[in-house]
Amino acid sequence: MKENKMGTKNIGPLLVEMSLPIMVSMLVQALYNIVDSYFVSRISENAFAAVSLVYPVQYIMTGLGVGTAVGINALLSRSLGEKNFNKANLAAENGILLAFIHYLIFLAFGLILPRIYLQTQTSDPEIIKYGVQYISIVTIFSIGAFMQLTIERIFQSVGKTLYTMFTQIFGMVVNIILDPILIFGLFGFPKMGIAGAAVATVTAQILSACLCAFINHFYNKDVTIKTIRPDLDTIKEIYKVGFPSFALIAVTAMTIYFMNMILGKFTSTAVVALGAYFKVRSFIFLPVFGLNSATIPIVAYNYGAKNKERARRTVELALKVATLIMLVGFVILQVYPDRLLMIFKASDKLLAVGVPALRIISFAYFGAGYNIASSGSFQALGNGVISLNSSIIRQVGALLPIAYLLSLTGNVNMVWWCYPISEFVAFIYCRHYLKNFTFKIIDNL
Repeated sequence: MKENKMGTKNIGPLLVEMSLPIMVSMLVQALYNIVDSYFVSRISENAFAAVSLVYPVQYIMTGLGVGTAVGINALLSRSLGEKNFNKANLAAENGILLAFIHYLIFLAFGLILPRIYLQTQTSDPEIIKYGVQYISIVTIFSIGAFMQLTIERIFQSVGKTLYTMFTQIFGMVVNIILDPILIFGLFGFPKMGIAGAAVATVTAQILSACLCAFINHFYNKDVTIKTIRPDLDTIKEIYKVGFPSFALIAVTAMTIYFMNMILGKFTSTAVVALGAYFKVRSFIFLPVFGLNSATIPIVAYNYGAKNKERARRTVELALKVATLIMLVGFVILQVYPDRLLMIFKASDKLLAVGVPALRIISFAYFGAGYNIASSGSFQALGNGVISLNSSIIRQVGALLPIAYLLSLTGNVNMVWWCYPISEFVAFIYCRHYLKNFTFKIIDNL
């Protein structure tokens, strides 16, 4: 087989070629979420509150899929760089197997735990009713989400990121079309309310997963999936890198849960403001995650091929671009916080709390891009534990304790400063390991 472009093409154009389709697909995914929230907010404020309360579960579900896919991505790309094509195929096959196992976990959750989960956060019967309807559907029928995430990462691992962009756009278009039809009962369809938003989401995911499987089978010749053969060594390698990525997202979900508890002591509007922020931040963070997704296979491939100059250049460029993207995000949140909140039909009360919240939180963006790109380099070199520790230090060791202490001031605006402070703590950690782990290992090739 001829040399993969990840080992030959100039790093700058290669990173642009691979990351732009992923960035677009990530932005499409963000729009996917925003569209759901936009239409749900038109049902009622309680409906939007319900979606906000179930967000941590959805985040964990996505995190499990993405985290495992990161492990597949790194292992598959490294195997291709080493010309070990059998190992690359095993990575893809066992990735599909793990996606199905993860689906079974959330199928069980959707059948048993939705009401119990919601009752730990609210006693409002209408919010609980809305929440149970929504989360039950998106978990019980989550097979499409897991399969789509997995196969799209297989595309990314071999540099075929255009396929990822295409399947993401397809799913987004389906979701946008179905949302108003199913929520409000247009064109003769029954009016399903919040359940309609959930049905639209899972339908789009399942159709996108089918399209992914079709494209992978007929057009992806770098990886061959013939049979699903469980291989414990391969699964261990996938989880070695991927599980820390999942744990990182799980920690974030837990942090959101406890932040809701801290903010709830002030007013429910503060909780809604945080929920709205996490919807808005997707447009800024997901392009950086897309850049990271492109960086990981390039670094892993060239590390496997023992090309230290290309590996180092990729990391350095990713750091610069990620920082630039986050600085653009900082400007947007500083200048247009009110317009962003109005996407969700924000009341005057929500604007009064949410505008200063977005402006204060945005100061965290000065270090966030650097931290994300650094974490990607740790994962690409097979040490996701460093990334996990970064997240634990930032969120459990810094953000939550600082948020609690600032809440004692009695001023909700002070609480938002926990985000910039904790990001600065993570910056110190990531800078240390970038020098003493990433660049040290690459330079010693």
